[in-house]
Amino acid sequence: MYQKYLKRLFDISFSLSLIIFLFPIMIFIFFLVWINIGFPIFKQKRPGLKSKIFTLYKFKTLYDASVHVSQKKRQNKVGNFLRKTGLDELPQLFNVLENDMSLVGPRPLLVEYLKKYTNYEKKRHLVKPGITGLAQVNPDSSGVKSWKKSIKLDIYYSTNVSFFLDVQILFKTIELILFKKKQYKDFKKFYE
Repeated sequence: MYQKYLKRLFDISFSLSLIIFLFPIMIFIFFLVWINIGFPIFKQKRPGLKSKIFTLYKFKTLYDASVHVSQKKRQNKVGNFLRKTGLDELPQLFNVLENDMSLVGPRPLLVEYLKKYTNYEKKRHLVKPGITGLAQVNPDSSGVKSWKKSIKLDIYYSTNVSFFLDVQILFKTIELILFKKKQYKDFKKFYE
């Protein structure tokens, strides 16, 4: 019942509240990025629920690509700060309102990964992608991101959606952002 009816209501009310509360910060970031990097909104096609393609929004964090510029030279202090704090993801609250994303779900990966998924890995698309997810709040103790573990956590989430799990993930996300606590042991049961 939660996944079918209440999750969407939860997404709308929570994302709308966050947009209203964070609007001054979002406007500040918008102009900060515009002055330092260029047009502030980065758009990219990503697969969502049932692999349907949608347009994901983020604050731009890199200088525009050029054949003469390396990836390292595209980086800048403003963009690095936005990525490190997760503030670059704030425009995805509008993706939630548009019903392309949820607050919690597997992170939307690149379109080109779709043809590389096994049938098992495709299960991560049984639910809408999220701004945060089980894999994001469960960093590896080594600090190295594991594709296999992340996919396993995404699939666990997509087949076990619940209000309690969503709230738990949201609180862990806030905790990680504010206190940078690497609490990988908290969700260890999900991938063992």
